Amino acid sequence: MRGFGFSKFKPNQIPKGGFDELLKLFLELLNYTSGDAGEALAWLNELDKQYNLTNDDYGMGDFIDELKQKGYLDEDNQNGEFKITAKTEQSIRQSALEEIFGKLKKSGKGNHRSPQSGQGDEKNAERREFEFGDSLDQIDMTQSIHNAQVNHGIGDFMMTERDLEVEEMDYKTLTSTVLMIDISHSMILYGEDRITPAKKVAMALAELIRTKYPKDTLDIVVFGNDAWPITLQDLPYLQVGPYHTNTYAGLELATDLLRRRKTHNKQIFMITDGKPTCLKEGTRYYKNSIGLDRKVVNKTLNMAAQCKRLKIPITTFMIAKDPYLQQFVRKFTETNGGKAFYSSLNGLGEYIFEDYIRNRRRTVR
Repeated sequence: MRGFGFSKFKPNQIPKGGFDELLKLFLELLNYTSGDAGEALAWLNELDKQYNLTNDDYGMGDFIDELKQKGYLDEDNQNGEFKITAKTEQSIRQSALEEIFGKLKKSGKGNHRSPQSGQGDEKNAERREFEFGDSLDQIDMTQSIHNAQVNHGIGDFMMTERDLEVEEMDYKTLTSTVLMIDISHSMILYGEDRITPAKKVAMALAELIRTKYPKDTLDIVVFGNDAWPITLQDLPYLQVGPYHTNTYAGLELATDLLRRRKTHNKQIFMITDGKPTCLKEGTRYYKNSIGLDRKVVNKTLNMAAQCKRLKIPITTFMIAKDPYLQQFVRKFTETNGGKAFYSSLNGLGEYIFEDYIRNRRRTVR
């Protein structure tokens, strides 16, 4: 008799005690609890009961004591509440960076344009023949002499233009980026947590820029009914609110921030899951969550066109699959001349990292 046999699912990679393994799980839980250490520890205790994460030699109390000793956790003596420290915030960012950046795979050449501002000083593995216009410092003299010996012989040594071999170099650019994160209520609707992956990507991108591209700048803007900038330290605690989606306000603030930056290359990354539904008119809010309101949409498109005139491309990362929402994103992208990615939550980090790195490089010829 044919059929299917079912058994209880048992995860393979459950940590089995020890500070380092429990720390990784604790940092991951902090992403979901918006930096609430007490709630994360409560979840960790529940997981310990279910999967026996600790043992007789190392219990959850030992783990909490070690967190405090190593500077990951502070305890308020008055009310006994736990709070994470700056060291923990940095560890969360590093963990997010390792998780997302470690998944990136080598891909083909991108088709994204990059303004020619920067310095071509990073060699890559590609080689080619010398062409008119190449600078002399790009010539690989050792390989060129070898080519001349092979082509003309050692006894009657000579070198021609065809013997010269050039090393390709990546053109490194300085880039100012604003990352916009939608914190409207729809980011947690329908049983799907969309804000946690968005936060994780933001923390990883910030850590990448801080460590690998320290001369680049990253500003983070959140938008709901209004828009406001947040700092890197605010990210672990970010939560959605009972907000509508004022995309116009987010773009307006992002543009103002980029105007103050002195770099030539500027861009906006926007993570959103829905349509614009809100505008602020004086002190009142104009809201319409039903369909695509023409008044809201047209003003948002006008802002996208203004960004185009300022040479600020907008890359939209759409994490919703409704056809009419995607249609709006296509119109928005066409108006700005930017790009759009229709991404799952799992692939969001890879899309953003690959696009960021492509946008700041071109090959020098």
